[in-house]
Amino acid sequence: MNIVLGLFALAVVTVSDVDQTKIDDVKSGRITEAHASWWGFDPADSTKSMQNAIDSGAKRVIIEDMGQPWIVTPLNAASDQELVFEKGAVLQAKKGEFKGSTDSLLNISNKKNVTITGYEATFSMHRDDYAKAPYKKAEWRNTLLIRGSSNVKVSGLTMVESGGDGIYLGVGSGGKTNKDIHIVDVVLDKHYRQGISVITAENFLIENTIMKNTGGTNPMAGIDFEPNHPNERLVNCVMRNCVAENNEGVGYAFYLPNMTAESKPISIRLENCVARGSNRAPISFTNGEGGNQGPMTGTVEFIDSDFSGGNSPVATLRSKPIEGAKISFVNCKLKPGEGDPKTPIIQFMSRAGDQRDVGGIHFEDCVIEDPLGRPVMSFHDGAGGLRLVDITGTVTIRTGDKETQLKITPELLAKLHHGNTFKRFPKYDTENLNFVPVNQSKIDQTFPQKPFSQRKWGTYLIYAKRDTEVKMTLKHMKVGNFSGQPIRVNAIPPSGKQLNVGEVPFQSTASLSFVAPETGIYRIQIQSGSNKFQLTSTNCPTVISGEKARVWLISSVGDLYFYVPADTKEFGVKIFGEGIGAAILNPKGKSVWEKPTIAMPDQFVGVPESDQGEIWTLRLSRPTTGAMEDYFIELQGIPPFLATNRDCLLKPVKY
Repeated sequence: MNIVLGLFALAVVTVSDVDQTKIDDVKSGRITEAHASWWGFDPADSTKSMQNAIDSGAKRVIIEDMGQPWIVTPLNAASDQELVFEKGAVLQAKKGEFKGSTDSLLNISNKKNVTITGYEATFSMHRDDYAKAPYKKAEWRNTLLIRGSSNVKVSGLTMVESGGDGIYLGVGSGGKTNKDIHIVDVVLDKHYRQGISVITAENFLIENTIMKNTGGTNPMAGIDFEPNHPNERLVNCVMRNCVAENNEGVGYAFYLPNMTAESKPISIRLENCVARGSNRAPISFTNGEGGNQGPMTGTVEFIDSDFSGGNSPVATLRSKPIEGAKISFVNCKLKPGEGDPKTPIIQFMSRAGDQRDVGGIHFEDCVIEDPLGRPVMSFHDGAGGLRLVDITGTVTIRTGDKETQLKITPELLAKLHHGNTFKRFPKYDTENLNFVPVNQSKIDQTFPQKPFSQRKWGTYLIYAKRDTEVKMTLKHMKVGNFSGQPIRVNAIPPSGKQLNVGEVPFQSTASLSFVAPETGIYRIQIQSGSNKFQLTSTNCPTVISGEKARVWLISSVGDLYFYVPADTKEFGVKIFGEGIGAAILNPKGKSVWEKPTIAMPDQFVGVPESDQGEIWTLRLSRPTTGAMEDYFIELQGIPPFLATNRDCLLKPVKY
C-alpha cells in the first residue's frame, strides 16, 4: 500500500495545477498574453490544457519548456493569435493516437493572422509507428497542416518524424487557397512523405529552411509543388536560401499536370537555394498539357542556386510544352553526383500521350561541373515524333581543368532526339470549319452509346437544331480509392455563351437536358478529377472530341468510328497507354492493321480508299498479355472525333 501511495504521490508532483485566477484574467481581457501551463500540464496528455490555452482568446500564448514534452493529440490553431514555443519546448504526438489518416499535430484550417514562433523548440511525431498495425496506411499525418488560411508566419521550429509531411499547404473550405504564408528558419527532418507539400498558395515565402532525410512513401521530396485541381494556385511563391539534402526523393519537385490554361498563371522563384547530398535528384519539373483546356502558363525561375548530387539527371524537365510555363535557370551551378557516366545532366522528356513539342526553357550564365564528361543534355521522346523547340542560352562546362562553352542551337536540339520517330501531321484546324451529321436522316432520335469510360477530362460535341431539347445521360464512376465531387456540366453553343446544364453526382447516373438556342455544335466539357465518366445515351448526334487533347479512356473495349473526309491525302491513328489491343478496319470492314498488345506508343498511317468521305473503325480489345487500364487515342490529319455510334459521326463543311 505504501508503494502504491508513493507512486501516486510522484505522479501528482509531475502535474501542474490550473491557475484559475490567470485564466479568468485572460477571459476578461485584463491580460492578453498567457502561458499554456496556466491551464495545467500533464506529462501523459496535455491536449485539453493546450487546446484551452489556444481557445482562450489570448493574443499571445507562451508554451514553456516543462523539462518534458507536451504530449498531445491533434490541436487546432486560432485566428489572431501568436503561439510562442520557448527554447527547449517540445510538442509531441501522443503514442497510440493519430489513428485517423489525416490526423495532424497542429492544424491551421481556415484561419487568419496566425504566428508560430519556436527557435530551438521542436514538433515531434512517431513516423515508424504509423507505418505498421494498428495504423492504416496513410500519407497525411502531418506535423503542421495549413489549409485555406491567410497571414500565417512560422519561424524557428524543428519538425521531425511525421507520418506525412512536415508542412502541408492544402485547400480550405470552399476551395479557398492559402495567402500570405511565411516560413522562415525551419528545419524539416525525417518526414514520411515530403518535407513540405504545396497544393495551393499565393504570396508564399520560404526562407532559410532545411528539408532533409525524407523517406517512407513516394514522392519523398524535400519540397513538392503539386496542385490537385486546376483552380488551385501557385502564385508568387518564393524560396530563398533554402536547402534540400539527403531526401530519398527529389530535392525540389514540381508536379503540375493537374493545372491547365484556365488556372491562374503560376509564378515560382528559387533564389540562392541548394540541393546537396543523396537526394535522388536535385530538380524535377513536370508541366503537363492541361487536357482539353490546354497547358498551364506562367514563369518558374531558378536564380543563383546550386543543384548538386543524386544518381539521376540534375534537372529533369517532363511534358514541358513550348506553350506552357516559361522556365529559366540564371547563374546556377549544376553538378551531378556519383552515378552512371552515361546519365545526362539535363534530361528533357515527353511522355506517352503528349502531343506538343517540348520547350520554353532558357539557360543564362549557368555552369556545369562534371569530372566524368557526361552528356550535357538528352531528350527522351516517350510520345514519339515530338521535337525540342525554343530551348535557348549558353552554358559553361567544366571538366577538370578544361572549360568550354556550349551554345544551345536548333541544330544541337535536333541531334538530341532518340527513340520513336512517328510521322508528324499538321494539327487539324476545326475552328474554321462547321460540322454537320454524316447521316442527315438520323437527327433528333435516340442514339444509344456504347459504354466507353473516359478518365479525368473529356469533351463531347453535340449537333443540335435550334429549339431542340437536347437530352443526355451521363454516368460518374469511381476509380480506385479516389474520392469525388459532382461533375458540373455546361454546354458551350456556337455563339460561345455558356449554358448551365446541371450536375452528375459522384457514383451516380443523371439525365440532363437543355434547349438549344441555335443550330450547330455544342461543346460539353467534363472534368471528373481522378475518376471516370460515361455518356450512355443522347437524342442528338454526339462524338468524343480530341480537338485540344488526346482522348483518354480506361478499361473499355469495343468499336469506335471516325470519319475520313474526301480531300484527305493521309491520316494517322496514334494509340498508347497501359496495355490495349487494337485493330483498324477500312470502310468495307476489313482489318488493315492489328496490334494484339500495345504497351508503348504505336501509330497507324493510312490513306483513303476512295475519293468519297469514309467511315473507318478502330476496334479496341483487351491485350493478349498484361493488364489493361488507362489508354489514349489521337487522330491525326482528320477531324479528331470518335463516335461509339456510327450514326453520330460529324463531317466538316466550310462556313
